[in-house]
Amino acid sequence: MILRSALVIPFDAETAVRAVCAADKKLARFIARCGPYALEPSKLSSPFAALVRSIVYQQLHGKAAASILARVVALFPGKFPTPQQVLDVPEEALRGAGLSRNKMLAVRDLAAKTLDGTVPTLARLRRMSDDEIVERLTEVRGIGRWTVEMMLMFRLGRPDVLPATDYGVRKGFGRVHGSDMPAPKELLAYGERWRPYRSVASWYLWRIADLPEVL
Repeated sequence: MILRSALVIPFDAETAVRAVCAADKKLARFIARCGPYALEPSKLSSPFAALVRSIVYQQLHGKAAASILARVVALFPGKFPTPQQVLDVPEEALRGAGLSRNKMLAVRDLAAKTLDGTVPTLARLRRMSDDEIVERLTEVRGIGRWTVEMMLMFRLGRPDVLPATDYGVRKGFGRVHGSDMPAPKELLAYGERWRPYRSVASWYLWRIADLPEVL
C-alpha cells in the first residue's frame, strides 16, 4: 500500500520544542502535559498518489474513505495507478468505485496537471518553498490550502506550517487562552512568535484540543 513507512523529521525536535516554549509561556505550560513531540512524517511515494488519497478522504470517515480508495486502486493492474491510467479509464468506472462526481473530476484534473507539469515531481517539491508548493498544488481542482498544508507537515516534514483554518488547531489555541476559537487571521498573527517551528506549535495544539477538560 502507499504512504506507510515513517521518515525522520528534518529538524531537531528538542530544539524546536524549546524554541516554541521560550516564545510562548502559555503554550509551554500545556506542552509540558503533552509529552515529547512525536510527529513522524509518512513516506511520500509520489505527489500524485498522496493527493489522490487526500481527495478521496475529504469529508469522509477513515474506513469509508479507505474502502473507496481500495476500489479505485483495484480498477488498475499492478500497484497504484499512474496519471495516464486515471485519464484513460472511463469516468463511469471511477464513479462506480464510489467517487462522487466532484471527486472524480478532481482526481482526473490532478492526473492531467501531473502530466503537464503543474504538479511538481517529488524531487522538485523537495527543492521548493512552502509557499511555492501551496501556490502550485492549489491550482488543482479540489485541492485547497489545508490539504497542501497537511502534505507539507505529514509527508514532507516541513517545520514551519500553521494550518490556521484547521478546527483542531483553533480549538487547541482557544483552550490555551481560555477563549473562543480564534479567526484564522488572528491565529496567523499570533503564530508569528512560533517561527520557524509553527508545525511544532500546531502539532501540540492538536494534542491540547484532545486533552481532558480537567487539565
